[in-house]
Amino acid sequence: MAKSNPHYKKPPTGRTNLASCIVATIFLIFIIIITLIVYFTIFKPKNPNITIAAVQLPAFSAANSTVNFTFSQYAAVTNPNRAVFSHYDSSLQLLYAGNQVGFMFIPAGKIAAGRTEYMAATFSVQSFPISISSAGQPESVGPTVTDGLSGFRVGPSMEVESRLEVGGRVRVLGIFTHHVEARAECRVAISVADGSVLGFHC
Repeated sequence: MAKSNPHYKKPPTGRTNLASCIVATIFLIFIIIITLIVYFTIFKPKNPNITIAAVQLPAFSAANSTVNFTFSQYAAVTNPNRAVFSHYDSSLQLLYAGNQVGFMFIPAGKIAAGRTEYMAATFSVQSFPISISSAGQPESVGPTVTDGLSGFRVGPSMEVESRLEVGGRVRVLGIFTHHVEARAECRVAISVADGSVLGFHC
């Protein structure tokens, strides 16, 4: 007569296997949910922030209802992501009365996580005609422009529009690559008398 083996264990039943699968599935779903929460709260890609610090015209001349000048714009670009921002698709465009009068590409570069990089763009604008009012003077961009102190009239002015676009990619967790971009549009008032920047609004 065969004796029973005290060390023998019964194979797992179907109910045990099913319970194990359910526990494993619940654990996997929990991990996925936690991962998504962390991704969308901490590592979600964000577009860079652009702040225009200054606009200058180092050289300016006007004659026979045409102007030409050198345009300079200084901007601060902040990377709010927790990963390096690689920018490579960036440009600065200058328009007058809706027409492009100047353009340049911004050199590619990288901005570390949470850091700010200062960009300076300078280029020459070829001569182009400006609008003339019925009085024979360049059209002003609004009411009489004054110096803001004594009310002294600055003189006729013109307005140009600058469009700075910064685009590139962010690699999240070293695996997922996302395209991010930002744009800053500014209206710049310029004195036709001497090319001084009267003000700008972005």
